[in-house]
Amino acid sequence: MFKYLALALLMLSFSPPATAQSSWQRAADRLAASPALKHGSISLCVIDVASGKTVAQVDPDLSLKPASNLKVLTTGSALALLGPDYRFSTKLQYEGSINKSGVLEGNLFLYGSGDPTLGSPLLEAASGPEETLRLFRLAVQRAGIRHVKGRVIGDASAFGSQAYCRTWQWEDMGNYYAAGAWSLNWHENLHELHFKQTAEGKTPPISGTTPFVPGLTFSNEVVSGSPGSGDNAYIFGAPYQMERYVRGSIPAGSGTFTIKGALPDPPLLLAQTLQQELSGVGIPAGGADRSFVAANSEKTTLYTHYSPALSAIVERTNMESINLYCEAMLRTIGWEQSQEGSHAAGHKAIQEYWESRGLSWEGVFLDDGSGLSEGNAVPARFLAAFMRKMALGPADVFQAFEASLPVAGRSGSMKYALKGTAAEGRVLAKTGTLERVRALTGYVDTRDGQRLAFSIIVNRYEGSGGKIRKAMEQFLLTLCQ
Repeated sequence: MFKYLALALLMLSFSPPATAQSSWQRAADRLAASPALKHGSISLCVIDVASGKTVAQVDPDLSLKPASNLKVLTTGSALALLGPDYRFSTKLQYEGSINKSGVLEGNLFLYGSGDPTLGSPLLEAASGPEETLRLFRLAVQRAGIRHVKGRVIGDASAFGSQAYCRTWQWEDMGNYYAAGAWSLNWHENLHELHFKQTAEGKTPPISGTTPFVPGLTFSNEVVSGSPGSGDNAYIFGAPYQMERYVRGSIPAGSGTFTIKGALPDPPLLLAQTLQQELSGVGIPAGGADRSFVAANSEKTTLYTHYSPALSAIVERTNMESINLYCEAMLRTIGWEQSQEGSHAAGHKAIQEYWESRGLSWEGVFLDDGSGLSEGNAVPARFLAAFMRKMALGPADVFQAFEASLPVAGRSGSMKYALKGTAAEGRVLAKTGTLERVRALTGYVDTRDGQRLAFSIIVNRYEGSGGKIRKAMEQFLLTLCQ
């Protein structure tokens, strides 16, 4: 605690001039007076990192939906509480005994502790699905197992069966961006759904999924829109539900068009897939299943698979706004702190940590870790103050956090924002988007070399989301100038 205080006192002399502050406040007031916000709400707060002074504000204590800006809290807290070098682990275990003929008289288990990158086809630093399965298979073969008398079981007992946030919307839950987080995840908990494109106005037939999911069926109500009309199709279905509905439209054409959906039961699918992998080399098993209750039997670990470092996972999370990663981090924080892998346990641990560092939790209401829930609400002052606390260290934690933030005009969701202006390369920010919600939270480096922590949250605006975001970006440009 003393090192944070000493650093803050050392930086007190670096305060922005009064003329700059008045200019910034006028710009904030102009943004708040936008016609798009006549019936809407804005919460804005800018804090000088060096002094801790608020240098511009508009209703900074008003609690609003933050959308994906909540990800900065989850990722920053994960780095602080778990450490940038933390790695999720997945254990391949067995119970019972292996006889001289190589017969395992018992079950084979895959025990998960929350790794959201297990078998990821998208994170370059992670082992892909084929390589991950190969490593599991080799561990079984090296143990001399030639036949599994029992079953291959996906052990998801650490977090239990409640993989989804209770306030997520029905229309989101069947789609990839709202995939739930189990303690045993697989293939980023998503599948690709392939269509054969047809003429406009007709129903494009479904040609399959990647990966193949045994028992998964679709009622296809999709129509072909005009060529080039994009992906406007949505999958409807709940966790563990194998019958799903697909509605909306995809572009007309003559090729294959792919959308992404949420896997109904990742722990079961991984167990089934490993069973198939073993069968392919002549190692039969008595079936596949998943369990949400820890087995009491003594187990032997054959192999432990580790994720990439948390710093790499956080970078992709904030650059590409990956909801699954945040939900897994939140629940893992709860598990590591209290052996309870729930949203509530994760939030409790995060709150206790930041309150111990002097961050007020007034006006903060949290349901999930990603910002997808409409039940989340936070004041801009809270997020700006959080960003300042992150900047004050520890140094290794902040270095990993800072590197994960999109940079204006250069990377992530800010790649095309403020390009060619004085703000390019000097604004680092996480974007946030929900229906009638736009948010930006991050840092601005001023022309004088000072760093400002800021948060801007807008709810219930009128007009296009692009227009109000441009107005928010113009405010950030003023801070740079």
